[in-house]
Amino acid sequence: MHFGYTILYVEDVPRTIAFYEAAFGLQRRFVSEEGDFGELDTGATALAFSSLQLMAQLGKNPQRASASAPSFEIAFTTPDVPAAVERAVAAGARLVQGAEQMPWGQTVAYVADINDALVELCTPMAPPPAA
Repeated sequence: MHFGYTILYVEDVPRTIAFYEAAFGLQRRFVSEEGDFGELDTGATALAFSSLQLMAQLGKNPQRASASAPSFEIAFTTPDVPAAVERAVAAGARLVQGAEQMPWGQTVAYVADINDALVELCTPMAPPPAA
């Protein structure tokens, strides 16, 4: 089994793809001709977006994201969390929680994307010490 992608349901796929390119420096992998599905290259696993309208047409009951009552979060690792927050906010993200040092040593901040999805910006976790 291989984890292929995560799909978020959004109002406007091309606008969301453009936001993620500007806010987080990701590169688009694909956007459908109809503009109702797109993917960003994030390494081995793609971050994908599908329009709420397409999901409804396919018989689903998609829900909008809510950073104030999240059911998921997207996490991006970076060595410079404050700079990543600044870039995201400049691109249109809303600051939810500024950068904080966690007891386990990781620096973590949260923003809401243009669809109100919660995005964590954090330093990478150090691998556990070898036994």
